[in-house]
Amino acid sequence: MTTLTRRQLLKPLAALGPAMMLGTPVWAQSAWPNRPIKMVVPFPPGGSSDGLGRLVADKLAKQLDANFIVENKPGGTTQIGTELVAHAPPDGNTLLLAASLAFTQLPVLRSKLPFTIDDFEIAGGISAYLPVMAVRKGLPIKDMKQFIAYAKEHPGKLSFGSAGEASAGHVYGLTLARDTGIKVLHVPFRGSAAAVTALLAGDIDFIIDGAITPMVKADKVQPLAVLYSRRHPELPQVPTIKEAGYNVTSPTSSGWSLLAPKGTPAPVMARLSDELQKLLRQSDVAEALARANSVPDWQTPTEYRQNLRDDQKMYGELLPSLGITTN
Repeated sequence: MTTLTRRQLLKPLAALGPAMMLGTPVWAQSAWPNRPIKMVVPFPPGGSSDGLGRLVADKLAKQLDANFIVENKPGGTTQIGTELVAHAPPDGNTLLLAASLAFTQLPVLRSKLPFTIDDFEIAGGISAYLPVMAVRKGLPIKDMKQFIAYAKEHPGKLSFGSAGEASAGHVYGLTLARDTGIKVLHVPFRGSAAAVTALLAGDIDFIIDGAITPMVKADKVQPLAVLYSRRHPELPQVPTIKEAGYNVTSPTSSGWSLLAPKGTPAPVMARLSDELQKLLRQSDVAEALARANSVPDWQTPTEYRQNLRDDQKMYGELLPSLGITTN
């Protein structure tokens, strides 16, 4: 029997590369996905972000032949769910359906935020938001002109709800008030679904949120405008705010993206990026995204990271000008 030297024994292992020599199994990345993948949505069930997260999870589950579990982790204007994923194991089994406000508005509002975009790997930007403005039934308001006139006749009396402090609906409401010279009262809720419920109950007067779309289609509220550059595909009869005759600042937004904890293997992120692009090219996805109140808006990881930084600078100037300050 031939006796092998230690060098001869190690030589075949060395050929497998540094990862094996350091004790990292070379099959770990190629085996992904090998167990259920958790998709964290930092919003409550029932809103636009929840619908988008479930759409993406369902599509990726089929494309990757994997099981996806959607977990709603609302709170802190997306901080709770976002922080949870930032500290999760970087193994590709925990993902975040991220709202850009976690990295644009929140850093302006909170001086000691426990994460930045650099704590995440980016698979890509997915879609842009379609905010819809609607008022409760019973008000003598059928269009934007009547709304502005009524608000000026009753300064500070009209209230609007949003998904929380510095959420998209909050910022849109304040920019609308500033740019049209009206005074309104903001009422924050724990998510869009709660704000919609309050509008239907008559507890607030209006909302600027895509989550109101089903109620518009059911004729339970009066739509006034879409605060986007084009009309909502599900609501072709509702004009854009510009078409309605008003030049209202529409804050730029990097929209939604798919993120993973920093250190998630590059092959996993590359696979996710490829699958997201395939997802957004599917013929039925644009219609499904419209139902989730968004439009496809693919951004590469590099583009999305830069857009976040640009938006954070923009919000650093906009939020204080609206009276939304650091806490």
